[in-house]
Amino acid sequence: MTYEIFIAFATFCFVSSITPGPNNLMLMASGANFGVKRTIPHWLGIGIGFTVMIMLVGIGLLSLFDAYPVIYTALKITSIVFLVYLAWKIASASPSKESELAGVPITFFQAAAFQWVNPKAWAMALTAVTVYSPSQNTMAILTTAIIFGLINIPSCGVWIFIGKQIRRWITDPIKMRVFNIIMAILLLTSLYPILFSAT
Repeated sequence: MTYEIFIAFATFCFVSSITPGPNNLMLMASGANFGVKRTIPHWLGIGIGFTVMIMLVGIGLLSLFDAYPVIYTALKITSIVFLVYLAWKIASASPSKESELAGVPITFFQAAAFQWVNPKAWAMALTAVTVYSPSQNTMAILTTAIIFGLINIPSCGVWIFIGKQIRRWITDPIKMRVFNIIMAILLLTSLYPILFSAT
């Protein structure tokens, strides 16, 4: 990877990682509802799970989807169902008391598994592999995945702290309920690329 390509790729990694999407919206909601410490497994699950996803996509899953388009259709349906479920879970979360964080945050493995039904994660992984790692050899794929992971993890982490700061302003249970509903609606709007993209 040349210096120019590295700079372009690093810029792509940062912009795509820090902009709103299902992962970042859920991290913000988790930061507001559970705090930073209890959201760390969720956060690391996203970063490590996404890095592994890039490796596997680069190694051969892309050709599998080309050979069997029905897998893509099944993935699309699963994505919609799972995102609707997550939106409902966020919207129906019990507002926590000031001294007690209620509910259970998403676990490391749940967050890692979610990357496989996250449309934004797929778009990012496919772009990383096809545009910035065209040689498709193992070392190039591994380098691409590691660079993306190193940029993705701190970028996504920003959203936890945004959520934590929001929590300071939303101490009333009713305001927290409204915040959770807004987050759920925003998560549902992230379904737009799936619902209206060509299969």
